[in-house]
Amino acid sequence: MRKATTIYKALSDPNRLRILMMLKDKPLCVCEIVDILQLANSTVSKHLSILRNANLIVDEKSGRWVNYSIAKDSEDIGFVLRHLKTQLHDDIQVAHDQEMLRVVDRHVICAPSSSVEKST
Repeated sequence: MRKATTIYKALSDPNRLRILMMLKDKPLCVCEIVDILQLANSTVSKHLSILRNANLIVDEKSGRWVNYSIAKDSEDIGFVLRHLKTQLHDDIQVAHDQEMLRVVDRHVICAPSSSVEKST
């Protein structure tokens, strides 16, 4: 029962559903997800943590990036993604997210901002 409850709680937030729909297409870093969802970094990190604890996604460090992707070893993720695809196939927000996935560029949005010297 605990496993099912954890999964259903993870699926109970629209932003987490949006994240899963994005990750089904390609791995993303936090700043890419933040850019698409237009949420605070801490909020996105919390959503990712909940999805990871439900064993729906995994993270993998690659150089300076931490990439989040669908947990391919999860016995539940196939069912979840099939269900979401059926339920969200004509959702306007999900369609917008898919468009944003085509143009989001981690090298632009995640680049360290140049420090500006303060004049006194």
